[in-house]
Amino acid sequence: MDAFCEHMNTVLVETFRSVLKVEEKALQQTSKLDLSISELHLVEAVGKCGTEGHTISGIAKELDITLPSVTVAINKLMKKGFVEKCRCRSDGRSVRVTLTKLGQKAQAAHAYFHRRLVRSVAKELTSEEKSAMIKGMIKLNDFFKQKLNEMED
Repeated sequence: MDAFCEHMNTVLVETFRSVLKVEEKALQQTSKLDLSISELHLVEAVGKCGTEGHTISGIAKELDITLPSVTVAINKLMKKGFVEKCRCRSDGRSVRVTLTKLGQKAQAAHAYFHRRLVRSVAKELTSEEKSAMIKGMIKLNDFFKQKLNEMED
Protein backbone atom coordinates (compact mmCIF):
# COMPACT_ATOMS: atom_id res chain seq x y z
CA MET A 1 0.00 0.00 0.00
CA ASP A 2 1.43 3.38 -0.94
CA ALA A 3 1.78 6.22 1.57
CA PHE A 4 -1.40 7.99 0.44
CA CYS A 5 -3.51 4.84 0.79
CA GLU A 6 -2.07 4.06 4.22
CA HIS A 7 -2.73 7.61 5.40
CA MET A 8 -6.24 7.61 3.94
CA ASN A 9 -7.00 4.28 5.62
CA THR A 10 -5.84 5.61 8.99
CA VAL A 11 -7.82 8.83 8.61
CA LEU A 12 -11.01 7.00 7.53
CA VAL A 13 -10.85 4.52 10.41
CA GLU A 14 -10.03 7.18 13.00
CA THR A 15 -12.71 9.55 11.69
CA PHE A 16 -15.37 6.85 11.77
CA ARG A 17 -14.46 5.92 15.34
CA SER A 18 -14.24 9.55 16.44
CA VAL A 19 -17.65 10.47 15.03
CA LEU A 20 -19.24 7.53 16.85
CA LYS A 21 -17.47 8.39 20.11
CA VAL A 22 -18.36 12.09 19.93
CA GLU A 23 -22.00 11.27 19.19
CA GLU A 24 -22.11 8.74 22.02
CA LYS A 25 -20.48 11.10 24.56
CA ALA A 26 -22.76 13.97 23.52
CA LEU A 27 -25.77 11.71 24.00
CA GLN A 28 -24.58 10.76 27.48
CA GLN A 29 -23.75 14.34 28.53
CA THR A 30 -26.46 16.52 27.01
CA SER A 31 -29.51 14.39 27.35
CA LYS A 32 -30.15 12.15 30.27
CA LEU A 33 -32.19 9.96 27.97
CA ASP A 34 -31.88 6.21 28.22
CA LEU A 35 -31.00 5.67 24.55
CA SER A 36 -28.21 4.04 22.60
CA ILE A 37 -26.93 5.59 19.38
CA SER A 38 -28.76 2.99 17.29
CA GLU A 39 -31.99 3.66 19.20
CA LEU A 40 -31.52 7.38 18.65
CA HIS A 41 -31.15 6.79 14.92
CA LEU A 42 -34.40 4.79 14.98
CA VAL A 43 -36.10 7.72 16.75
CA GLU A 44 -34.69 10.02 14.06
CA ALA A 45 -36.06 7.77 11.27
CA VAL A 46 -39.53 7.70 12.88
CA GLY A 47 -39.46 11.46 13.38
CA LYS A 48 -38.74 12.16 9.71
CA CYS A 49 -42.34 11.21 8.89
CA GLY A 50 -43.84 13.64 11.40
CA THR A 51 -47.28 13.05 12.84
CA GLU A 52 -48.15 10.70 9.98
CA GLY A 53 -45.70 8.15 11.36
CA HIS A 54 -43.67 5.46 9.71
CA THR A 55 -44.29 1.77 9.13
CA ILE A 56 -41.96 -0.83 10.62
CA SER A 57 -41.05 -2.01 7.12
CA GLY A 58 -40.38 1.59 6.04
CA ILE A 59 -38.01 2.10 8.96
CA ALA A 60 -36.24 -1.18 8.16
CA LYS A 61 -35.80 -0.17 4.54
CA GLU A 62 -34.62 3.36 5.36
CA LEU A 63 -32.02 2.16 7.88
CA ASP A 64 -31.19 -1.00 5.92
CA ILE A 65 -31.76 -3.33 8.86
CA THR A 66 -33.93 -6.42 9.16
CA LEU A 67 -37.63 -6.25 9.91
CA PRO A 68 -37.33 -8.42 13.06
CA SER A 69 -34.54 -6.17 14.39
CA VAL A 70 -36.66 -3.06 13.86
CA THR A 71 -39.68 -4.71 15.49
CA VAL A 72 -37.67 -5.62 18.61
CA ALA A 73 -36.08 -2.16 18.78
CA ILE A 74 -39.41 -0.33 18.32
CA ASN A 75 -41.01 -2.43 21.06
CA LYS A 76 -38.11 -1.53 23.35
CA LEU A 77 -38.49 2.17 22.46
CA MET A 78 -42.23 1.89 23.23
CA LYS A 79 -41.44 0.54 26.70
CA LYS A 80 -39.02 3.43 27.23
CA GLY A 81 -41.71 5.91 26.16
CA PHE A 82 -40.11 7.31 22.99
CA VAL A 83 -42.50 5.95 20.35
CA GLU A 84 -46.03 4.64 20.06
CA LYS A 85 -47.83 2.48 17.54
CA CYS A 86 -51.21 3.31 16.10
CA ARG A 87 -53.44 1.93 13.35
CA CYS A 88 -53.41 3.88 10.12
CA ARG A 89 -56.64 5.89 9.69
CA SER A 90 -56.94 5.16 5.96
CA ASP A 91 -55.95 1.48 6.21
CA GLY A 92 -56.79 -0.20 9.50
CA ARG A 93 -54.48 -3.12 8.70
CA SER A 94 -51.40 -0.90 8.64
CA VAL A 95 -49.59 0.09 11.85
CA ARG A 96 -47.67 3.36 12.01
CA VAL A 97 -44.99 4.32 14.51
CA THR A 98 -44.92 7.92 15.77
CA LEU A 99 -42.85 9.81 18.30
CA THR A 100 -44.15 10.63 21.76
CA LYS A 101 -43.26 13.97 23.39
CA LEU A 102 -40.17 12.30 24.86
CA GLY A 103 -39.24 10.98 21.41
CA GLN A 104 -39.65 14.46 19.93
CA LYS A 105 -37.37 15.83 22.65
CA ALA A 106 -34.72 13.21 21.85
CA GLN A 107 -34.98 13.93 18.12
CA ALA A 108 -34.64 17.68 18.68
CA ALA A 109 -31.59 17.21 20.93
CA HIS A 110 -29.95 14.98 18.31
CA ALA A 111 -30.66 17.44 15.49
CA TYR A 112 -29.21 20.27 17.61
CA PHE A 113 -26.07 18.20 18.25
CA HIS A 114 -25.59 17.67 14.50
CA ARG A 115 -26.12 21.37 13.71
CA ARG A 116 -23.53 22.36 16.32
CA LEU A 117 -21.08 19.72 15.10
CA VAL A 118 -21.31 20.77 11.45
CA ARG A 119 -21.04 24.47 12.30
CA SER A 120 -17.96 23.80 14.45
CA VAL A 121 -16.24 21.95 11.62
CA ALA A 122 -17.29 24.56 9.03
CA LYS A 123 -15.93 27.52 10.98
CA GLU A 124 -12.44 25.99 10.86
CA LEU A 125 -12.43 25.78 7.05
CA THR A 126 -11.91 28.27 4.24
CA SER A 127 -14.45 28.38 1.41
CA GLU A 128 -12.08 26.42 -0.81
CA GLU A 129 -11.61 23.77 1.89
CA LYS A 130 -15.38 23.54 2.40
CA SER A 131 -15.93 23.04 -1.31
CA ALA A 132 -13.17 20.43 -1.57
CA MET A 133 -14.41 18.63 1.55
CA ILE A 134 -18.00 18.39 0.30
CA LYS A 135 -16.83 17.25 -3.13
CA GLY A 136 -14.57 14.60 -1.58
CA MET A 137 -17.23 13.41 0.88
CA ILE A 138 -19.82 13.10 -1.91
CA LYS A 139 -17.39 10.99 -3.94
CA LEU A 140 -16.54 8.88 -0.88
CA ASN A 141 -20.22 8.35 -0.08
CA ASP A 142 -20.99 7.44 -3.69
CA PHE A 143 -18.09 4.97 -3.64
CA PHE A 144 -19.42 3.24 -0.52
CA LYS A 145 -22.98 3.15 -1.87
CA GLN A 146 -21.72 1.55 -5.07
CA LYS A 147 -19.69 -1.03 -3.12
CA LEU A 148 -22.71 -1.83 -0.97
CA ASN A 149 -24.90 -2.29 -4.05
CA GLU A 150 -22.31 -4.60 -5.60
CA MET A 151 -22.11 -6.65 -2.41
CA GLU A 152 -25.90 -6.99 -2.23
CA ASP A 153 -26.22 -8.20 -5.83
